[in-house]
Amino acid sequence: MGKTGKRIKLRTLLIGGIITLFFLVLIGKVFWIQVVDAKTWQEHAALLIDRKEDIPAERGTITDRNGNVLAADAPAYTVIVNPEVIQEKGIEDVVISGLHELLGKDEAGLRADVRAKRENGKYRPYREVRSEGYKIDQELKDKVDEFIKQLEKEYKAPTAVYTIDQSKRFYPENNLASHVLGYLNKEGEPVYGLELYYNDQLKGTNGKLLYQADRKGLELNSSNTSYTPPVNGKNLKLTLDDTIQFYIEEAMKKTVEKYDPISMTVIAADPNTMEILGMANMPNYNPNSYWESEPKNFFNHATQSIYEPGSTFKIVTLAGAVEEKLFNPNATYESGSVTVGGRTISDVSRNWGTLTYLDGVKRSSNVAFVNLGYKMLGGEKLRSYIDKFGFGVKTGIDLPNESASPIRELHYASDIAAASYGHGLVQVTPLQQVAAVSAIANGGKLMVPHLVKEIKDPNNGEVETIEPKVVRQVISETTSKTVSGYLEQVVADQEKGSGRYAYIDGYRVAGKTGTAIKIVNGKYDHTKAVVSFIGYAPADNPKIAMIVVIDQPNDPTVGGGTAAAPVFKEIMSKSLTYLGVPKEVASESPTNKTEVIRKKAPDLVGKSGKEARALLLDQGIAYETLGKGSKVIKQYPESGVALTPGQRVYLLTEESDTMEVPDLKGESLRDALEVLTLLRVGVRTEGEGFVSEQKVEVSGEQRTVVLTLKTAKETVTGEPDEDVPASDGTESSDNNADTGVTKPDKIADINELDGTTAEERGDN
Repeated sequence: MGKTGKRIKLRTLLIGGIITLFFLVLIGKVFWIQVVDAKTWQEHAALLIDRKEDIPAERGTITDRNGNVLAADAPAYTVIVNPEVIQEKGIEDVVISGLHELLGKDEAGLRADVRAKRENGKYRPYREVRSEGYKIDQELKDKVDEFIKQLEKEYKAPTAVYTIDQSKRFYPENNLASHVLGYLNKEGEPVYGLELYYNDQLKGTNGKLLYQADRKGLELNSSNTSYTPPVNGKNLKLTLDDTIQFYIEEAMKKTVEKYDPISMTVIAADPNTMEILGMANMPNYNPNSYWESEPKNFFNHATQSIYEPGSTFKIVTLAGAVEEKLFNPNATYESGSVTVGGRTISDVSRNWGTLTYLDGVKRSSNVAFVNLGYKMLGGEKLRSYIDKFGFGVKTGIDLPNESASPIRELHYASDIAAASYGHGLVQVTPLQQVAAVSAIANGGKLMVPHLVKEIKDPNNGEVETIEPKVVRQVISETTSKTVSGYLEQVVADQEKGSGRYAYIDGYRVAGKTGTAIKIVNGKYDHTKAVVSFIGYAPADNPKIAMIVVIDQPNDPTVGGGTAAAPVFKEIMSKSLTYLGVPKEVASESPTNKTEVIRKKAPDLVGKSGKEARALLLDQGIAYETLGKGSKVIKQYPESGVALTPGQRVYLLTEESDTMEVPDLKGESLRDALEVLTLLRVGVRTEGEGFVSEQKVEVSGEQRTVVLTLKTAKETVTGEPDEDVPASDGTESSDNNADTGVTKPDKIADINELDGTTAEERGDN
């Protein structure tokens, strides 16, 4: 074999060796990947093909006590720009100009969006337009869609701008009850109010979908799908009545316009349960566009503002003196001024001469209450009643960030005297005062105020009912009635009563005024005051307790009697009428019984829904809208028919066989039949009297409503009414006006210190 042959043989061996080595390395690598490191690569492969999608849970709905929606999830859309396409098509200026006009976002911010790049320097294919293009409503989305069509037609760029479907929190009543509700920010996080307090119940749990997909995102045929359904959040039914809330906020708007105060607060509650019927502050905000409001607008003065209450606090001193049997309404004293602990305390009029203690209560005499609190009760007993009525601690309301100012011990004579008329060491919140006055109204029980009536789980139908909670018995029922009588005279006496401007013809009102000078730079500034009125009605059977607080009206001559009492009167009179509480008028009959003043149903047919609502709200008439039309086509009762107390007017806005059946609980059978006739549904009844339960049964296309009826007595007590003869259940609720109603039922006082304030403030 020659040299050439040897070279060929060596080359062959070398190439064969290299190939063999290559295969050995390859086999080793395969062995390593498939056997030794198999788990790692399996996990990596899974990451490439496994897909996970979150299925968002629906946040719970918040409604008022009558089912009217105050907060709910609603469809929303977010605007997306595609910088990659925009730059490729050279339409940067066109997109910026169009979106600026539609969304109102500044051009500099939009330019940054459409020029957004990745880390590698390439333009991004996806960029959300924050915040003006984030979760926009349907109306604005339609305008954006028109712009997208324009880009497609003129520049062949249909994906330069697009929208994605999302949901957002929607508050259909805008500013109404905003401090109670709170809001969700643009990241979906709860801020303030019930949205924050009940977030765990409202938010629910997102579901999950796991599957395998190819590189394009399409699900593989062999995919192992795992699905975990979402658990939707629970729904809240509030104690609020949106009609009473409307009355409150409308009255406040007029007062703010007139007096331009720093802030204003109104709270209305059912004193028998401490269910909050309405709570509002001015200024407020729109939770749908919260970012447009100033920081001060979010402060809930009703639960967070702490101030010296002034003369409204005299109710506590009066109740303590009556409970201890120290108050003699006919005993006399010398008004004018009294000196305690080196401090002279004066009456507003400086000297009315000799007065009875009852007249002292009517005139809100500081001297009278110093005598009652300091001289008769004494510091220890006065302090015990301050504690019993719940001052110095939080009420426990279901809202975040409630405030309370601990009250220090009343060691000195001057502190005891000042506390007896609501000053010095005594500092309170408006809500604490409402809870205290409700204890006087309801027979002496201090109760926990609350805003949520029911929590319903839509996933299984379970309902948790929030029951009223009694903290303690503060005073006896006898004392409660006696004090109510005195406070009623504060309002009813049109000559001496400091609360005379809260008088409502036909209703017995109990109440008390308060005007407090504010401390500025450590001194009392008599040009700046907090004025208030607190009370309840009807005095003999209270349905609503209320406080009105106006912080620093622009007129320094007005007081609680002249500024706050008229607001109380307006809200209370409308609310009592709306709730169907009968007015009392003098009767010409020898028995001197009371009679009910009955309103007549207005003519609403042909009016828009907005017009009909405004008319009914103005007259204090409860109503319910049936259908989704824009105009009223039928109504029940018909125009001109006298309404029974608490009776609703039903407004039909469309002819449809699928309209939702309204809640007819508490209606007479006659009224229920008329309403269901409007809806063209069948009816079956069980029992007699008024509707206590209802159930809808569906057979094919026919709906039948089964009504369970009970007498008024059975509805209230749960016991059969043996005195009521059998009937067809169609009697009018006129005969049960009493029981058949189904609606749910730092600062110092301007009247003391140096006595330089004027009697015309209305707090005499």
